[in-house]
Amino acid sequence: MSSRCPVMIRSVLLLRGLTSHVPSCSRRSSLLAGRIPYGVQPPPQSRHGPLIPKITAHRYSDLSTKKYTMIYTLPYIKLLRAVSRLKLLQTAITVAILPPVYVLYLLGDVPFFLVSYTTGIAVFAGVMLYTASHFFRKVVGMMYLDPSETTLKVSHLTFWGKRHDIYLPVADVMTIGDTGDAANEIILKLKRYSSPQTFYFSTYYGRVVDKSGFERVFGNFK
Repeated sequence: MSSRCPVMIRSVLLLRGLTSHVPSCSRRSSLLAGRIPYGVQPPPQSRHGPLIPKITAHRYSDLSTKKYTMIYTLPYIKLLRAVSRLKLLQTAITVAILPPVYVLYLLGDVPFFLVSYTTGIAVFAGVMLYTASHFFRKVVGMMYLDPSETTLKVSHLTFWGKRHDIYLPVADVMTIGDTGDAANEIILKLKRYSSPQTFYFSTYYGRVVDKSGFERVFGNFK
C-alpha cells in the first residue's frame, strides 16, 4: 500500500470543503510518531514541570524489623496475663448465665432473690474486669533499645491479655528525675514529653538487664 494519501479521497473532500479538517500525511505521521503506546501511562505533569517522586519516611511498622536489645523485664507479666484472661473468662461465664436465670424467673421457677444475686455478681465481675484490665494495660512487661539507642520498644498487655509493642523516641521519654520519682521507689512512671499517657514499671519487682542502656533512657540510678 502506498504511503501517500489517495488522490481521489482528497479530491472529494476538497469539493466538499473539508480538506482543512483532514491532516496531511506528514502531519498524521508526526502525530502517530508522538503517540504513547497503549498501556503505558504518561508521567504526571504539573504547571511547574514533571513531578518528582517524594521520598517517604520510615513508618513505625518498619521498626519491628530491627534488632533490639532488652534492657528491662518483668517476670510477673506472665502472671498478670493469666489473671487478665481469667477475668475475661469469668465475666463471660457470668454474663452467659443471666439470660437463663431471667427466663426461669419469668416462668416462676426461681425466686427474685436469685435473679438479683446473679445480676449483682455479673455487674461486679464487669467492674472488676474493667479495673483490672485498666491497671494491667499500664504495666510495662519488657523494654528494648535499638542499636542506635534512639528508639525505645515498650511491651505491655492489651485488654484481651495479649502483648502489644509501641515504639517511642528516646528523646521523648522522661528520665526518672523528670517524672518526679526517686530511683529507690518501688513503682516508677514511664512518661513522655509529648503525651500525657503514663505507664508503670518497677526495678524492685522487675530486672534491669542492660544497665548502660537503661541509664541511656532513664538517667542514672542506684
